[in-house]
Amino acid sequence: MKNIAIIGIGNMGGGHALAIHYGTGYTDWQIAQIINPDIEAVTTDISKKLKLVGVWDIDPVRREWAEKEGMHVYSGEDELFDDPNVDIVLIALPNHLHCHYACKAMRAGKHVLCEKPVTPTSAELEEILKVSKETGKVFYPRQNRRWDPDYLAMKKIFDEQPIGKPLNLENRIGGGGAAGPFGWRAVKAYGGGMMLDWGVHLIDRILQMDKTKVLQVACQTFNLNGPDKNGEYVDEGFNLRLVFEDGFNVYIESGAAHFDSPTPAWRLTCEKGIAEAEAMTGEGAKIIKPAPRDPNFVRDFASLPTRKPTVMRGEGKPWFPPRGGNNQEEPIDLVIFDRNSLYRNLVNCIEGTEEQIVTGEQALRVLRVMETALKSGEMGGIAIDFEK
Repeated sequence: MKNIAIIGIGNMGGGHALAIHYGTGYTDWQIAQIINPDIEAVTTDISKKLKLVGVWDIDPVRREWAEKEGMHVYSGEDELFDDPNVDIVLIALPNHLHCHYACKAMRAGKHVLCEKPVTPTSAELEEILKVSKETGKVFYPRQNRRWDPDYLAMKKIFDEQPIGKPLNLENRIGGGGAAGPFGWRAVKAYGGGMMLDWGVHLIDRILQMDKTKVLQVACQTFNLNGPDKNGEYVDEGFNLRLVFEDGFNVYIESGAAHFDSPTPAWRLTCEKGIAEAEAMTGEGAKIIKPAPRDPNFVRDFASLPTRKPTVMRGEGKPWFPPRGGNNQEEPIDLVIFDRNSLYRNLVNCIEGTEEQIVTGEQALRVLRVMETALKSGEMGGIAIDFEK
């Protein structure tokens, strides 16, 4: 059991506070409505791993909310960092503040769990990792989407190759028609933008799927709402392509200024078929394979219908069957996972019983991909060599 304190209890930090304070592991009571007991059959009891000993936020409204929830609210950040009972500090502040507070916490003798992206730049993360090494304190990036059921299903197909060698992957998540990033996420100087918001998760998962070098990064970014309050343009969406050393090609798309597309969130094309799944839940996860061809089949081109030079829609007999009419679909069994894996691993690696799963070095590689992607976006989407 470790004691944890949270600095920053806004949207994300408030969710963490609920998850830990009540011991459910859920950031909101309503999420219990979508629990799938079939794939969450084995879950760590977070109340046996972490105890919330206090929170702090500069916003009096958030402090009042925490008090009503029965949480201890510190009188200020210094009281939090000076509290000898605090083993871990969870940092859930705007991105540009992460480096300062992570270093301050570790120098105060605390381990750190940091919201993603851990920093807006790789240089800041390098400074954090230097302080972590100097102090001997664990710095843990909260890149928790590695345990989502949709990703686990696609990774299993990638690893086990039931439909042959993976060739291409499409992964996308939209904003559901939002008008763009909101709050501090709409300000570039604060580490705003969709690349640092969702890109970090999408890229992190792909880099854990394919462990070979990323040879090229090409990205197009877009902004629909104009400059932020400082006159800078934040990326409200991006289309990113990664080319891996083993020939695997990845297309990643995210945006908070357009409606979600009906296209599957995951589409993994392999030698002998395609795997698909929806975002977050893995709903509709399936493999699509062509039906076996009749070994005696021979296409008789002479029997194909005669076409006029101009054929109006609906005229004549179709040459080919309707799209998908000759395919076979097989559901994919979702992987059983522990929704509290990250919290469990954080405590266990501090206690020396497990290796750290999400490391600072992995987060650093993700940041460097994102920096290269944003640079490509500024250059009009030109491909940039990365790890050659």
